[in-house]
Amino acid sequence: MSCASCRTSQDGKPLGCNGNGGCATGGCNRMNTYDWLTNVELKDPKDKNIVEVSFKNGSRKAFFFNPPYTRSSTGDMVVVETGNGLDVGKVTLSGELVRLQMKKKRVPEDADFHKIVRRANNRDLERMDQARDRELPTLIQARVIARSLKLEMKIGDIEYQSDLRKATFYYTAEGRVDFRELIKHFARDFRVKVEMRQIGARQESARIGGLGSCGRELCCSTWLSNFKSVSTAAARYQNLAINQAKLSGQCGRLKCCLNYELDTYMDALEDFPKNADVLQTEAGAAHLIKTNIFKRLMFYAYRNDKVKGRLYVLPIEQVQKVLDMNAEGKIPQEIGHFQLELAEMGDDPEMETDDLTGVIELPPEEKRRKKRRKRPQRKNRKPQQGQRDSRGPKSKGGGQRKPKKRGPGNQKGRPPKKDKQ
Repeated sequence: MSCASCRTSQDGKPLGCNGNGGCATGGCNRMNTYDWLTNVELKDPKDKNIVEVSFKNGSRKAFFFNPPYTRSSTGDMVVVETGNGLDVGKVTLSGELVRLQMKKKRVPEDADFHKIVRRANNRDLERMDQARDRELPTLIQARVIARSLKLEMKIGDIEYQSDLRKATFYYTAEGRVDFRELIKHFARDFRVKVEMRQIGARQESARIGGLGSCGRELCCSTWLSNFKSVSTAAARYQNLAINQAKLSGQCGRLKCCLNYELDTYMDALEDFPKNADVLQTEAGAAHLIKTNIFKRLMFYAYRNDKVKGRLYVLPIEQVQKVLDMNAEGKIPQEIGHFQLELAEMGDDPEMETDDLTGVIELPPEEKRRKKRRKRPQRKNRKPQQGQRDSRGPKSKGGGQRKPKKRGPGNQKGRPPKKDKQ
């Protein structure tokens, strides 16, 4: 299994992927960088031997000091110090590009960096694979423990240090969580140093990864490093329907891509007239139905029009002309004189001013009322002995119900039998 863009060798393994034949390892394009200065044979006089190291396939990155004796460069697997032991990562950037990356992330150049110990050997890589294999079973067991303690939190991801001395638990929660008892259970069951780190829903989606509705890998897990706030106003400016299901990403928040084209839409909307929702004409008030921002067109319709769905397409210059006339107290006869000609509009069906349902107006469908079935009237049943009458003690007339007169015989009113002489 490989991506369509990966080159494959004779044995079927992709050459452009480090997953060795499987893209289920997190994706081929997860926070990767291209160090184009590595192969350039130019000596940097200001090089401070600071490199960027990526851990767990790009889910976490940090800067380390690279001593000259390690002879490690971009693309090498190295063993680094973390303050709590040793970890294995991959060098992704070196040289001048690291200085630019530090400036972007606001990391001072005179900070105290941990250093690279050596290049990773086969034993180091085996221990790193063992640490990655323990993460999924630990994640399942950790969620069970958190649920048994009735904590309102969700553990999204776990990252083991390569020497198996420390494990970082990433979780999401609506508020503050008291996980002191949880840490005791984790330390007893997993026998590692536990670090709890709370992240947001977008950071959780970035660590897990996945495919978006566009068919590509999520932006937050491939290249997006800073998350800006997204509001529904961005969708309104782009004339998008406010549908929470379609506008939300896998994190449950609004999609970050709503901000990508927002500046272009805002620049285009500056030329549109203000307060142009209603145009006053002698034929009635024309209401704005929709706008085509990049073609600079506005669609109006009369609510009292006999032909339903008839749209009038006006360029923004003509709309401004009608607004100026309304401001001066002048009312045009109708807005049909200001709309574009059909020849100018072309064959775009969106710009047609004819009726949306066709030339013939369909009559409204008459709703048939369902006839109610008359319930059969139940005959007045006499209550049995020991049962209460359903009609109560009163009759229909409102008075007290009188008992029927019975004969001197038995209770059913039959005549008494004559005694045999």
